[in-house]
Amino acid sequence: MARRWIWIGLGGLLMVLLGLGLSPAQAAGPLQPQQTVSGLPPMRTTAAATLQPLKAAQRGPTDFATPAPELAQAAQPRQVTALADPTNYGDRFLTDINGQVVRNDFIAVLHETVGSAQSALNLFRTRHPRDQDQVSYHALIGRDGTVYYIVPPEKRAFGAGNSVFDGPNGPETVRTNAAFPPSVNNFAYHVALETPGDGFNNRRSHSGYTQAQYASLAWLLAQTTIPDRRITTHQAVDRSGNRMDPRSFNGQVMFSLLRQYPTRSGLSG
Repeated sequence: MARRWIWIGLGGLLMVLLGLGLSPAQAAGPLQPQQTVSGLPPMRTTAAATLQPLKAAQRGPTDFATPAPELAQAAQPRQVTALADPTNYGDRFLTDINGQVVRNDFIAVLHETVGSAQSALNLFRTRHPRDQDQVSYHALIGRDGTVYYIVPPEKRAFGAGNSVFDGPNGPETVRTNAAFPPSVNNFAYHVALETPGDGFNNRRSHSGYTQAQYASLAWLLAQTTIPDRRITTHQAVDRSGNRMDPRSFNGQVMFSLLRQYPTRSGLSG
């Protein structure tokens, strides 16, 4: 008799799970972390003592002299590792919160800091225990063209909140936290450009980015296998309605530099 009631109880539990639209495996299965990635720039290792952003503190339309384009592309930019606090990034996942397998190709999402590079780096290196305060990019490009590596490429940077990428196969987004809307973070490589001094505000435009920044951005993206059609902006993927970055971005300049790299053959279509 006891065995009969056990089977009835198990059957009732199964019916409850099915009624909630969940299978037993989905209900019990945790998110599966992704251990490695390919096709993204590796994080260079540099001494912590070299973390000295060269951005001038005063406001102004330009902060650095513009180098000749051919020199900017010929040499590798200065590279510095400024790893974010672990609270500000997490694992990429192979499954979403419902246990569904995700197979999104990578996208590159372009941002701007709206403040100095130093203030952004300080923010990312500050511990944020609350989920709603956590923020980061994978890389940041200073006004002088320096590339700061902040989050390892195999990890998920918290660069976009409520966000969707409208790809050729339809909307792409992944939900990895039940407390927040879905986002592109699970398959995004986030890169920010340091904002000029006259852009430390909420206006829709500013004086723009330096040639050194465009050259370094092209160099960084040339290390990836992300095709041109999957390079986008925070404003384009945002669904909150309040993101405008990167303001005053000149995509024509960046893509003209990017497409000069032999590594981009077959990726510009």
